[in-house]
Amino acid sequence: MMFSRRRGVTVKTAEEIEKMRRAGRIVALVLEELGLMCEPGLPTSEFDRRAAEIAETNGARMAFLGYRGFPANVCVSINEEVVHGIPGPRRLREGDIVSIDVGVELEGYFGDAAATFPVGHVSSEAARIMETTRQALQIAIRHVKPGVRLSQLAAAIQAFAESNGYSVVKDYVGHGIGRSLHEEPRVPNYVDNSLLRADLVFVPGITIAIEPMLTAGTDRVVRLADGWTVVTADRRLSAHFEHTVAVTEADPAVLTAL
Repeated sequence: MMFSRRRGVTVKTAEEIEKMRRAGRIVALVLEELGLMCEPGLPTSEFDRRAAEIAETNGARMAFLGYRGFPANVCVSINEEVVHGIPGPRRLREGDIVSIDVGVELEGYFGDAAATFPVGHVSSEAARIMETTRQALQIAIRHVKPGVRLSQLAAAIQAFAESNGYSVVKDYVGHGIGRSLHEEPRVPNYVDNSLLRADLVFVPGITIAIEPMLTAGTDRVVRLADGWTVVTADRRLSAHFEHTVAVTEADPAVLTAL
């Protein structure tokens, strides 16, 4: 299929976006089901098992398993864990917050989304960082329109987070997505000189995964000995929300929504 490129970014056709929407719907189904499972005592391995089951039932493949060596179907990150937590025997506890990141591939196209869920009754601090991160994603999505610059989207996330007393993680960012899980452009949640030097103007057909990761303290993160799990350097709470979104002639198209 023919496609055009703009600054190394693949511009998708309406047919390709519809294929991505079908993949994205399966991502949304998985996230909805896993969110309902967030109860004290549940081993995180159950998220992994159930995600694969839903994907298989819908004819899709889990995108993360084996990607760059990742050993699981989904990422499950708890409390101070920011991203890339590996599900296993660890059991959820009352008051935890758990970030679940899901990617699937269907007929050659990818969808990617994440959300942070409460486990039972959580503290006001935990509830607030989850809600602020969710709102940051919604604010970012409103910027996915023709003529808007990527730097404007990034600046909106950063300003909203910092105005609410949170930091944005800078070592991990969002990304383009389509026929590959990770494509151009890089989609940061903050503005720096490298973004401004290679700023992107949105046009219809650009598809990106926007994923604000906010922390209650420092923006510095460290990777644990398992080689994957990323935690806040000060071990304070973090939350993570993500959607795959397409630029259209009209409103932004959230491809990972039911």
